[in-house]
Amino acid sequence: MAGLRLRFLLEMKEREEIRETAKCARQLESTGIVLAGGASRRMGRDKAFLELDGRPLIALVVERMQEVCAEVLIVAGDVRPYAGLGLPLVEDRFHGVGVLGGLHAGLEAAAHELALAVGCDMPFLNPDLLRAFAGWAEGFDVVMLRRDEYVEPLHAVYRRTCLPALEAAIRAGQRRIISFFPDVRVRYVTPVEIAPFDEALRSFKNVNTPEEWRMVLAGQGKRS
Repeated sequence: MAGLRLRFLLEMKEREEIRETAKCARQLESTGIVLAGGASRRMGRDKAFLELDGRPLIALVVERMQEVCAEVLIVAGDVRPYAGLGLPLVEDRFHGVGVLGGLHAGLEAAAHELALAVGCDMPFLNPDLLRAFAGWAEGFDVVMLRRDEYVEPLHAVYRRTCLPALEAAIRAGQRRIISFFPDVRVRYVTPVEIAPFDEALRSFKNVNTPEEWRMVLAGQGKRS
């Protein structure tokens, strides 16, 4: 009996090692930047800790980013609420400038040239689509989805080469994500290019209000 149990445990360990090896093989030499710590005024509480499947939403976001990125950072104006997640925490150097400040902090701390940036409130991230974004970044500093005149700055790729232009925009008092784009190489991806991975564009959905969160919990727009 003891021999059977030992064999079972060894087999389980071997399977776990195989899974981990496969996971690492699919990871890219990239940094995942998870932007957290927003005001969450419309939600009324920190969106990062909304509970989905018995876990904080931010933990699910991090898990999906870890399938793709060799390194994952949590970036916030105040990192203390996220200390229990067991990940590197990066605090904004520039405060009060929205996404620009978090993106700057994340890129400055990133160990890899290529970074994938997402929000902490995106329940339907698709690892295959994130990998596609990284592939589309060949020869570009920024890659993001554009629909008509709208862009999606979170669920996008940024290289560390953006840092000088990004910091210059912040110091010039800019707050729009596109403010530094004239000084870097940008590729806009279309919904047609996204369609093979996510035709409904669910990956880009975030939650801002209690009603949107109830829709997520009810399974509406459930990830395919």
